[in-house]
Amino acid sequence: MIETIKKELIEYGKLAGVKNFTPGFSGNLSARCDDKILITATGTANGYLAVDDFTLIDFEGNKIEGTKKPSSEKMLHVEFYKQREDINYIFHVHSPYLTAFSAAGKAMDEHILAEIVYCFDYIPLADYALPGSKELVEKTSKFFKNFDVVLMANHGVIVGGKDVKDTYLKLELCEAYAQTVLFSKLLGGAKMLPSEEVKKIYSLR
Repeated sequence: MIETIKKELIEYGKLAGVKNFTPGFSGNLSARCDDKILITATGTANGYLAVDDFTLIDFEGNKIEGTKKPSSEKMLHVEFYKQREDINYIFHVHSPYLTAFSAAGKAMDEHILAEIVYCFDYIPLADYALPGSKELVEKTSKFFKNFDVVLMANHGVIVGGKDVKDTYLKLELCEAYAQTVLFSKLLGGAKMLPSEEVKKIYSLR
């Protein structure tokens, strides 16, 4: 099971790297493994992962298996899994367009595209805290119960999904959305969906 999950994370980490969703030595990937978590090791590049670039930890953050040190942001992943039994994979990356919003301190909370409203409602922004800190976990985790995608101010984005493909596709959709919103600003700004249309979209859920 663990070897299969490693292959999945390597495959989708490489795809995220090709798409420039996870540049250089940044971010971390993980997967739920029953009562444990498989997570990328500190200092690894998500787009160039090898089978020995993972560590197995418990839900207290203790290393169970692996030769390398687990990501310093392991407790952020732990908290997401604790709050959401439906989440089995997590990608934390610094994709350029989503990170542009996080760097600007802007949540993506305007209703612009129907598919984003349907899938996510909106993408919230957690206040800044030092990467890897307990404070970061506290400030970001308050969104986990209601949101699969959360921006972290001056940092990046964290995405949770039911399986590895679901997690990756959420990231891909949201990164494209961020790009669309930014480009729309060059054309004078995006037009908001009327509130009655947003209600119709909610009714389709």
